[in-house]
Amino acid sequence: MTLIVQKYGGSSVADAERIINVARRIIETKDNGNQVVVVVSAMGNTTDELIKLANQVTERPSERELDALVSTGEVVSSTLLAMALEAMGYSAISLSGAQAGIRTDAVHRRARILKIEARRVIQELEKGNIVIVAGFQGATKEMDVTTLGRGASDTSAVALAASLGAEVCQIYTDVEGVYTADPRLIPDAERLSEIGYEEMLELASYGAKVMHPRAVELGELYNIPILVASSFTGRPGTLIHGGVSMEVRNKVRSIAHNLDVAKITVVGIPDRPGIAAALFEPLAEANISVDTIVQNASVNNITDLTFTVAKSQLHEAMEVVEPIARSIGARECVSDADVGQVSIVGTGMQNTPGYAARMFSALSKRGINIQLISTSEIRITCIIDESRVEDAVRVLHRAFKLDVKQ
Repeated sequence: MTLIVQKYGGSSVADAERIINVARRIIETKDNGNQVVVVVSAMGNTTDELIKLANQVTERPSERELDALVSTGEVVSSTLLAMALEAMGYSAISLSGAQAGIRTDAVHRRARILKIEARRVIQELEKGNIVIVAGFQGATKEMDVTTLGRGASDTSAVALAASLGAEVCQIYTDVEGVYTADPRLIPDAERLSEIGYEEMLELASYGAKVMHPRAVELGELYNIPILVASSFTGRPGTLIHGGVSMEVRNKVRSIAHNLDVAKITVVGIPDRPGIAAALFEPLAEANISVDTIVQNASVNNITDLTFTVAKSQLHEAMEVVEPIARSIGARECVSDADVGQVSIVGTGMQNTPGYAARMFSALSKRGINIQLISTSEIRITCIIDESRVEDAVRVLHRAFKLDVKQ
């Protein structure tokens, strides 16, 4: 009997009618002779509402208690879905992340999965149950509830699929797959029938919200095919896997953009060994991820250092960096939250020249100024003014002919 793991996002279970619709989809999969494990997100905007409620009680809720609070959203949707399935005559059981054996480190709000002790899930499957797991959460060895970061129900699903040896992990959301650009910005964007892990990881890391980056990493590590599709239509979706054919490895595949970006510049710092470590080690200890890093050429042994962080972590990052900047003799530390980033991604860039030139030329002709640039073998990212990001996506989508059916 084939085991399939499915994940349904918040929009898919936003109300009772949608929960019943999801139950019907699950039953169809079960009736096709499969064992089914389902991971669910919180209903609609429940997580945001719970965070807002916490902030009404206190300006600085403890991260442990905030995790305990927001994890209840997924518990609600998982129990309601189990009830719906039982009402339709199918045996189902809901499990919290802790009950499903998801063990994490103790970094609240951004916990990492250490292992999955899937014994309970396997036992319930052997009883013939459909198992519904609350996503986005786990527990420490002390059984404190942790959450894995926003959007990380994807990670819960792929981790369970790997642990259980599932044939595929199906991610159902409100879009019909992975596109050449965000279809909300580019109505003519094309849905990709398949994409490789490497390209999908770059897209997810640099703004494509359709998949969580850590879920893609796990999929690649354990070679779990991931299907991204809509829970509202019967369209085939996009398959993320390792065996992408040669024909799709010769061009830019998609344009990603991200507005959750902020820039920090430490001005006038001494150019000597150890300065970068003095800045970035404390940021790492505070679980603040740093992306693009640019250091200017040294003049009279004085330089400027610029880097980007998530806009949502800017205040926390500045609290870490400002005292360090003073201690190392920097002239000042400034931040800019009015930036965003746009990226082109495709394995075709790996061994073929000209992609950077075409990208920069297209942005220049549109009068879009590039502030910072970062690259990988298959990605080029430009940091630009936040107000020009949507325009940049449209310009690049045309420049790389992604609006032309292939």
